[in-house]
Amino acid sequence: MLPAAAFLLLFLAYPLGLGVYLSFTDARVGRAGSWVGLENYEFLAGKNPLWDFFAIISNEVVGTKYELTGDPVFWLSVFNTLLYTVVASALKFAIGLYLALLLNRHMPFKAIIRAVVLVPFIVPTVLSAIAFWWIFDTNFSILTWMLRSIGVLGEKEVINYLGDPLNARASVIFANVWRGVPFIAITLLAGLQTVSPSLYEAATIDGASRWQIFRYITYPLLTPIIAVVMTFSVLFTFTDFQLIWVLTRGGPFNSTHLMATLSYQSGILGGRLGDGAAISTAMIPFLLAAIMFSWFGLQRRKWQHGEGND
Repeated sequence: MLPAAAFLLLFLAYPLGLGVYLSFTDARVGRAGSWVGLENYEFLAGKNPLWDFFAIISNEVVGTKYELTGDPVFWLSVFNTLLYTVVASALKFAIGLYLALLLNRHMPFKAIIRAVVLVPFIVPTVLSAIAFWWIFDTNFSILTWMLRSIGVLGEKEVINYLGDPLNARASVIFANVWRGVPFIAITLLAGLQTVSPSLYEAATIDGASRWQIFRYITYPLLTPIIAVVMTFSVLFTFTDFQLIWVLTRGGPFNSTHLMATLSYQSGILGGRLGDGAAISTAMIPFLLAAIMFSWFGLQRRKWQHGEGND
């Protein structure tokens, strides 16, 4: 295990430790910087982080004008990241589960359909983002032309997909869902393949409906797999960078800035390594919460196998 341990220490533990250390310094590109303690975090989070958190949610959802004690762009990126992660992950799970149940049935050309479903996940992120950039173009969008052809839009009407804050958020979420659904669908399909058909046959003989079969057989047996696959989905979505950066670069008006893109903009483009590292380090508690979700799912699997929940 020594080579694997050395690999993890060199490429995972060391960069993580260096990033956490830089978050406590005023390092800039070209100079090491000095120790400043929690100054970077205080600048970002403000004097009352709990108030700022609820204030930015109220400002964005209700439309209030509360003053923040910390960096408003940072708190906006926190709101955007949580909104992006929760909505995209929920949609990916719902659509992916439906596709998995559909592909688990007997149908013609099932192997070809499964291969086609994987295409969005196989395409490199940057290439798919560029494709969506053309799809969401204000003047030449294929969506706009389709809406015009069916009479929803007038001949000269356009939709500003990436220039309006609300439309931009919806557009990047749509693109992320398109890319992430195949991963969840194929993984859940693999889990469905392990469920014994005799369980479904026994439930059918007992007169169970489709919903009862799903509720009391399929879902409980898929719970451990759902926990793991949704953990990875949340981690990938929460730390998404390429898709957002290619499509909007955090705009318009920082409405699509995620913590990952803001960290890159502050630390690399802005040269403030300390601030960028602090934003990245602030993501760790959220990622740990997602990992705990997976841990509880594995505990469920222990219970199903007759083991203790120690």
